[in-house]
Order: sequence, then structure tokens, then C-alpha cells
Amino acid sequence: MQDFARTAASLVQLVLLVVPLASIVMGVLALTPDRGAAELLFSQPVQRGAVLAGMLFGLFAALAAAQACGFGAAGIVIFLQNGSDGLAAFLLVGLGSFALTAIFLSLAAFVAAGTTGRRRVAVLARALVVWVALALVFDVFALGVASLLRSGHASRLLVISCIVNPVDAVRTGVLMGIEGTAAFGAASLALLRITGGAASAASYIVVSLILWILAPACLAARRLARIDIA
Repeated sequence: MQDFARTAASLVQLVLLVVPLASIVMGVLALTPDRGAAELLFSQPVQRGAVLAGMLFGLFAALAAAQACGFGAAGIVIFLQNGSDGLAAFLLVGLGSFALTAIFLSLAAFVAAGTTGRRRVAVLARALVVWVALALVFDVFALGVASLLRSGHASRLLVISCIVNPVDAVRTGVLMGIEGTAAFGAASLALLRITGGAASAASYIVVSLILWILAPACLAARRLARIDIA
């Protein structure tokens, strides 16, 4: 039985793949109502943006509660076997999981805004494309472009990609929180040098994640307010 720190490090990659996928799929399925249900829902004397916000908060609460139960049950077992060493790292993974849930629910809202059940399969396909692009393809593309650049430009590109992509931002923040500046070897030093230190790097990551939560949701609310549901 491993302690909290080692368990947290082993869970990071699983969280980065499974949580975004579950969040965007469940978000799209919940936010793409049947035509009759959509007409009834949005004909109520409530602003569409408020309806969307309520649905997003409800979905986030449900998914976050499920994740908290999973992390909590595992945490109790680890605590009984190994004590509380590394608990902060374990909690940091849970926090990153919640952040990814919020981000990909927001993306699900943007993808599904204004659509109805008849187009659910197409919307779900677009959502899966978004997940594949951010969780899998983005890193390969960034590495491919970096391999064509000089060392300094390649380093800056990779640092920017680690902050701009929400999945990479969570990975970077969590691993550096667990293992410190040695998380990525020389790449960690390059990240800290380009961003201006650990505090600045953390600030950039937090701002990036907040923007990923707010921007798609705001765009979805704006699109939903303009579209004709009838």
C-alpha cells in the first residue's frame, strides 16, 4: 500500500484522461434536450443564461460529489494503512479533477448550446473531437512544431502550450505541486525561468483554468440567448 504522495502521482494521468471524457460526454447528453423538452424548458419566465447556469452547477455538483466519494474512500484506506504523509498532494489531485470537470462541462455547454435531441449524435461526436484534441492530439502537435524550432523558441512554445491547454495546465500544476521543481527535470527549470518563478507559473496556470471555465460558458449563454429553440 503506497502513501498519499505516490498514490497521487500515479492517479494524475488517469484523472487527465477519464475526468474530461466523462464530464464532456455527460454534459453534452444532459444539455442536449429533446425538441419538446427544450421548447418547454426555455419558454419559462427565466433567462436562458440562468437556466444554463443552473444546469451546469447541478452537473458539476453531481460529478464533483461522485469524485469526492471516490477520492474520499481511497483516502480513508490509505490513511488507515500509511497515515497522513503526502495528504496535500492527494488533495491537489482532487482539486485538479474538480477543475477539469468544470472546464469540460463548460466546453460541453458551448458545444451543445441551442441543439436538440435529434442532433445529439452529431453533438456528441463534436464533443469527443474536442476531448481528443485537448487530451491527446495537442501535445503531439506542440512537440512536432517545437522539433522544427531552435532550442529557445521551442522551450517557449512548450511552456506556453503547458499553460494554454487546460489538460496540460492541470498536469503541470499538480505534478509541480507534488514533486516541486524536479517534476520535469530541466523542463521545470525552463518553465520557471520563462514564467518568472514558481508563484508566477502558478498564477498563469490558475488564470488559464479560470478562463477555460468562464469563456466557453459565457459564449454558450450568448449563443443560447440568440438562437430560436422553437
